Amino acid sequence: MTNPSYPHLFEPLDLGFTTLKNRIFMASMHVRFELLGNRVERAAEFYAERARGGTALIVTGGYGPNPQGVIEAGADYLNSDDQVTEESKIPAAVHEAGGKIALQILHAGRYAKVDDPVGASSIPSPINPRKVRALTTDEVEKTIVDYVNCAALAKQAGYDGVEIMGSEGYLISTFCAESTNDRSDKWGGNFKNRIRFPVEIVRRVRERVGPNFIMLYRISALDLFEGGLTGDETAVLAQEIEKAGADILTTGIGWHESRIPTIAHMVPRGGWRHAARRIKESVSIPVAATNRINTPETGEALLNNGDADIVALGRQMLADPAFARKAETGRGDAINTCIGCNQACLDYIFSDRASTCLVNPFAGRELDISRQKSKLPKNIAVVGAGPAGMSAALTAAESGHTVTLYEGSAELGGQFNLAKRIPGKEDFDETIRYFKTRLTEEGVNIQMMTRPAAAELKAADYEHVVIATGVLPRNPDIPGADRENVINYVDALLGRKPVGQKVAIIGSGGIGFDVAEFVTSPHRHLPVPIDDFLAHWGIDKTHTSAGGMSTPTREAPARDVTMLQRTDARPGKSLGLTTGWVVRSELKSRGVRNITGATYERIDDDGLHIIVGGEQKVIPADTIIICAGQEPENSLYKELSGEGVTATVIGGAEKSADLDALRAIRQGTEVALAI
Repeated sequence: MTNPSYPHLFEPLDLGFTTLKNRIFMASMHVRFELLGNRVERAAEFYAERARGGTALIVTGGYGPNPQGVIEAGADYLNSDDQVTEESKIPAAVHEAGGKIALQILHAGRYAKVDDPVGASSIPSPINPRKVRALTTDEVEKTIVDYVNCAALAKQAGYDGVEIMGSEGYLISTFCAESTNDRSDKWGGNFKNRIRFPVEIVRRVRERVGPNFIMLYRISALDLFEGGLTGDETAVLAQEIEKAGADILTTGIGWHESRIPTIAHMVPRGGWRHAARRIKESVSIPVAATNRINTPETGEALLNNGDADIVALGRQMLADPAFARKAETGRGDAINTCIGCNQACLDYIFSDRASTCLVNPFAGRELDISRQKSKLPKNIAVVGAGPAGMSAALTAAESGHTVTLYEGSAELGGQFNLAKRIPGKEDFDETIRYFKTRLTEEGVNIQMMTRPAAAELKAADYEHVVIATGVLPRNPDIPGADRENVINYVDALLGRKPVGQKVAIIGSGGIGFDVAEFVTSPHRHLPVPIDDFLAHWGIDKTHTSAGGMSTPTREAPARDVTMLQRTDARPGKSLGLTTGWVVRSELKSRGVRNITGATYERIDDDGLHIIVGGEQKVIPADTIIICAGQEPENSLYKELSGEGVTATVIGGAEKSADLDALRAIRQGTEVALAI
């Protein structure tokens, strides 16, 4: 029975020649499965899992229409009849799972990491050092033919449709924007000529594949740079694409070179609804909203408010392939929510690895990790209910083991209870909610406010004990560190001790940056409202300006902060590849100072005394917050080892350096599967 809480989300979408069972799509994502081997089989199982989860339509990662258009050397392309038989395994698997699937056709253009990237012009990309060559007029025509051929091959392979990627700064985008198209032939110059390329692609693809084949076009709803399209130009493009034969418009937000966060954790849920709505009001075909839609409530609100007709979920489908089924059957609390961290998806992609997910280690590894029940179920104890412990307990219970989970505090979640207090990281609380729900559903015996001794665990005769007791803040040996105005990051984030107006933070790792964000943020009521986010980043909600940009409105920081570290390394070097720049930019705009290569001498009434470059300095501070790392809390593991009890230590209790929830959750999962 459809959940009455989400009547719009689960309303079928009638396209005339076919009907989609609900309004939940899986958006295209670059996943790089080719790096893991068995690409086709891996992709088939990955997409089929999402189809089994109730997703109405799945869009694959981008396929080049020719070898020159691939995102990088070795990436997918489809241009030959010889590829069809192998490729057909993917749609066949999705159809068997009850879903529909479209192949995305993406020519990377000047973003391509290949030897001879081509573009609308020879204007280089600021994020790709390779020299780009402008396509000749004949090559433009040949590229259109390649798009048409790719679409026809996708249909031949059994796909239900194709999506033409016209967003995010790839080849089609660069034809449309005057700032990246200086051509003098019929594919450049005035706006009508500049959008001729995507319109011709859609028109000719429709002519080739016929009427009963889904054609989506991913339009750049907001370019988010000063040389991009205005809202009126985007509306005209949308109308012309509709006339050319598209069935659905999906939306992209921001070119990859834009210096605006578009999908990271600091972007409010549904933060780009205004961009989708503006396009929806310009056309009569369905329009999909995208980016930071990670709960059924957000999706339902977008549809109910008339912002969009469809919600397209990308990373949320990594986090939980059964999102749709759980929402429809009233199990929303059991949805594993994407927290927008980017650590195992985008950050992996940009470090030449295949995507997976921090909160779901099974994502993309469906062929590698078995979820089968254990043939020899055991009685297991897990001590510590942070990310590592919760993951181990849940995976063990799902595998058929009897599990008791001990937690010494009054809350599950461990370090996530600190992270969720950082502005923009509120979704970390969703992970705790997910584990609470699933642990209860799987019958895990949860013992709160309980710190079992080694003797108790031995006496209980557990067959395996997993130690996930986490970390303790490291206290540096600095004279004066015992003063009342010197506090650790836990006390600061939990509000146990007051924080003054002038703050010195000792330590510039990830926790130091989180604390700096926490104490300088002008937003005390979270989450940050969408309009405040848009104004802060200089986004023109009316989209009357080119690229949808306006003058940023920056609020005064809540405190004056200096961050310090002992090494000369770049502050925040451990921050995420795709989110770190946002955090550093924010703190810089708030006047946060960074001092590297500091030797800490003492703390007294005057402040923090340091030596930098042989020179003595004093950092005046009302409060000094210690963020100088952590020590593993593994004393229980050592005691159990001495008692001869079979035990495994995981998470921060095993290794506290570079404390990492990605490693903790993955390790908890792997250890439980190995028991």
